[in-house]
Amino acid sequence: MNTIDATEHYETSANDRPPSLLTVIVDTNPHAWALLNPTLPLSTAIANILVFLNAHLACNYANEVAVVASHTHKATWLYPVERTTTTTRDTDGDIAMHHPQASSPPPTSSTSINKYRPFRIVEEQVTANLHALMTNTSSASLSTTTSTMMAGALTLALSHINRRTIAWNEAHGGDISNPNESSNPSSSNTTRATPESTLQSRILILSVSSSTGSAHQYIPIMNAIFACQRLHIPIDVCKLSGDAVFLQQASDATKGIYMALEEPRGLLQYLMMGFLPDQRSRRHLVLPTRVDVDFRAACFCHRRVVDVGFVCSICLSIFCEPLGDGVCLTCGSRLDMGDYGAKPAVVARKRKKKKVKATGPSATGTPTPTPTPGP
Repeated sequence: MNTIDATEHYETSANDRPPSLLTVIVDTNPHAWALLNPTLPLSTAIANILVFLNAHLACNYANEVAVVASHTHKATWLYPVERTTTTTRDTDGDIAMHHPQASSPPPTSSTSINKYRPFRIVEEQVTANLHALMTNTSSASLSTTTSTMMAGALTLALSHINRRTIAWNEAHGGDISNPNESSNPSSSNTTRATPESTLQSRILILSVSSSTGSAHQYIPIMNAIFACQRLHIPIDVCKLSGDAVFLQQASDATKGIYMALEEPRGLLQYLMMGFLPDQRSRRHLVLPTRVDVDFRAACFCHRRVVDVGFVCSICLSIFCEPLGDGVCLTCGSRLDMGDYGAKPAVVARKRKKKKVKATGPSATGTPTPTPTPGP
């Protein structure tokens, strides 16, 4: 064929490594970013994240990225977002070609024209959707809570990863079933997908909020962690400020990377050096690890991190002290506390008999030796 049309034809090999899907969860809590603003403003952090996403896309032309915002009252997509276009029709039912109220597209600068198209699409959607999210956030909504919807963001990330994995397997002739399920003996002739042959997915969390304010999300967060552990999806955590009790457990359970930045102004350097390698590249690297993982849980009543607590047997809610009426504050189940809290029965101690001391001179004097009897 090359001798006929003088062109070179390339065939894609079946042994090519699958691409990598990077899902970034950005904590956009305004309360936490207001405290971090003197050191690292949100605009600077977003610019560093965009450079990091471009580097991930540049590693492989087939790599994919997704960005989720974990806000105070909701978790929303920053990229990808499908744009819905509305078409106007005239009186005859035909589509109007020249609508008088149609807004003209924004002028395109010379910098965006010369930019790589995937880079430009990611940058435009992330900045536009983040600006709309911050603009629509009112001061009244911020006064009601100071936490972030991390559980909802993890759920969105897992659903997107599952959807993209199924689509990639269908497009490349792979098995669309769960690659981590044990193979059925009756279907031994079929080739099942393995974690190495499917889309390589991972989650990166950029956290600035404290985990103690998300104690009411403890169960959904742990469910998301167990799902990632089951699907071999590592959760990387880049902690800029605050404590991260639950995120430490997420990174440790899924074999991800946890880094608490001592200097947040060097965010881009941490992202490029510590979080850019994928699962295959990390096998040949010495990864930063954390030995002192905090495995404590937060109670649901006072949102305090406790070492020893009381667990509801129905919904697994944790409380720092026994319930007064025995009713769970989360699910409303009535729990049998037994005799907990009752005063133990005190048994009277037996008095020991006092020894009677001998009185007289023989009791206090020096004992006289017994003479040896004679023959």
